[in-house]
This record gives sequence, structure tokens and C-alpha cells, in this order.
Amino acid sequence: MFSDKQKPMESFGGQPNRIEKNTVIKGDITSQADFRIDGKLEGNVKTSGKVVIGKDGLIQGKVECVNADIEGNFNGELYVSELLALKSSAKIEGTVNVKKLAVEPGATFNASCSMGKGAVSSPASSTATTHKLQSNKVNEPAKVS
Repeated sequence: MFSDKQKPMESFGGQPNRIEKNTVIKGDITSQADFRIDGKLEGNVKTSGKVVIGKDGLIQGKVECVNADIEGNFNGELYVSELLALKSSAKIEGTVNVKKLAVEPGATFNASCSMGKGAVSSPASSTATTHKLQSNKVNEPAKVS
């Protein structure tokens, strides 16, 4: 009845979790599964999976994850051990520590960023490259200090 081609994608640590639009959560979340946030989270997220912040989503706090896709708003500390992808509607403020960064034109990135091998596991590592962007929009020239 079901073919192997039709199997749903499985999350790394189990079923993915979702915080729906118009939902507000205050507190900390720890999980091995992926998370999609379309509502508002005031607190911390720690997962060995992926965090997705939808277009209407907001996280204020600290996030530690393997990968992240952001379309909405983030304010706080962000630690991504692999790839952080910022969509054109993303608005980021705070501190970002990431191995790899992909940014679409139009994203707002007002953050102190440590990037590269060792940046996530050891923010003070000498192999990390630290930049502070002075531009509000990614598609505008930025002054790096």
C-alpha cells in the first residue's frame, strides 16, 4: 500500500516539534528533535536537531542547535554547530556563533558574529573569525570592525 518513496522524512531525534502562530511560551526547551517556531518563545532552546523560525516566529533567548533556518525574528544568543541559513525576511539581533552562514539579500543582521571551525564549541578559539557588521541590511555594504 505504501511505497518506500512515499515515506515521510523523519527528524533526527524523533518527531519534529512545532509551536504554532499565536502561541506564546515562556521557559526553556531541551530536546533531541527538530523545532519549528511560528509563535513566540521567551526562553532557551537546546536541541541536537534543527531549529526553524517561521516568518511570524520570534525567539528571545538562547538557542543551541546543529542547523537553523530563520525567516522570522531572533534576539539573543545563537549557537549553531553547522549551518545557519537566514532568509530575506529574517531579523537577527544579539550574538551569533556559527560554523557556516548563508544569508539571502534583504535579511537584517545586527549581531556580533563568530564564525568558522571551533567558533561554536569554543567562542574564544583563535581559529574563529569575529566580525561586527555595521549595516542593517545584508544587501547593503557593511563596515567590518
